[in-house]
Amino acid sequence: MPAFANPRLVVDVNSLKVYEHQDIFRKWYPASLTKLMTAYTTFRAIKTGQLTLESPVVMTKNAASEPPSKMFYKPGQAMTLDSALKMMLVKSANDVAVAIAETVGGSEPAFIERMNAEARRIGMTSSHFINANGLPGEGQYTTARDLAVLAITLKREFPEYAAYFSLEGFTTGKKDYANYNMLIGRFDGADGMKTGFICASGFNQVSSATRDGRSVVSVVLGEDSLGARADESARLLQMALTTSSAGKQSLTQIAPYGEGRDTVTDVSKQICSKTAAKVRSEGRDEAGRQKLLSPYIHELNRPLKLAFAGLIPGSGDKIAKAGSDIAGQGDVVETANVPIPVPRPSF
Repeated sequence: MPAFANPRLVVDVNSLKVYEHQDIFRKWYPASLTKLMTAYTTFRAIKTGQLTLESPVVMTKNAASEPPSKMFYKPGQAMTLDSALKMMLVKSANDVAVAIAETVGGSEPAFIERMNAEARRIGMTSSHFINANGLPGEGQYTTARDLAVLAITLKREFPEYAAYFSLEGFTTGKKDYANYNMLIGRFDGADGMKTGFICASGFNQVSSATRDGRSVVSVVLGEDSLGARADESARLLQMALTTSSAGKQSLTQIAPYGEGRDTVTDVSKQICSKTAAKVRSEGRDEAGRQKLLSPYIHELNRPLKLAFAGLIPGSGDKIAKAGSDIAGQGDVVETANVPIPVPRPSF
């Protein structure tokens, strides 16, 4: 097996035609792409009326104990589900992901059972989840093919929540957080979805873009840097958006292929070695920013458009009031004028 299988895939959301694919049935650690499944399971719970975007999500001791990336909230502090989803999908907050899981499932184990049941129901045939945030562990795996199925299902089934995946960032009123997805605001038509990284998986990214009514989804797994996963995602999206689908296979027509599909690939030795770290450091400019080589990604020469996400006033954090004071000012986005269906995220 090669050191880097580098699974990748780009597919049309409506026709399911696949423009390019490689090793899409190879099992891979999803890392924080897991949070797409957490979001989907949560949206399903909202759809059944179990809770709403205004439902409180309380930080528990269990959730607060998760390792970074996290919001570092204390047990007992609470946020709306709307704010929690923004923190999870933009900041990739592991503590908030677990708090959401406990709120929706009653307990983290019960939520994980739901995640796996939902994954099976929508046709993710080679995926299994052991937590809600994507931290590594035995039994946590997916494939590029399954991630494409999940991304397409999210876009088709829950268009009213699409704005969660296209946020440039959010502010608590005290601190701003930019989206780790370097295509948002920088690639024409980019509208989602999620990035992820652990040593065992390398740099992963699920991306989506829409132009002239055409929507495509790409999956890139196992890249060696933030910049590489963004560049490759941009290449795939651009190619699909500018190429005819004539003669292309449907995602449902591609039979499983490739050797070693029963083993979860672990690229820790390649990704987290001293040599790899040196290469990544050389991939940054003098200001410490990741160099992007794609001609399809342009500079963002303006302030980020930020949504507000913070704690519920009175739940023990003073920044909630600060966030309320600045909402609607500067670059903080309010979506009162954004025509998306009800129920709608309060961006």
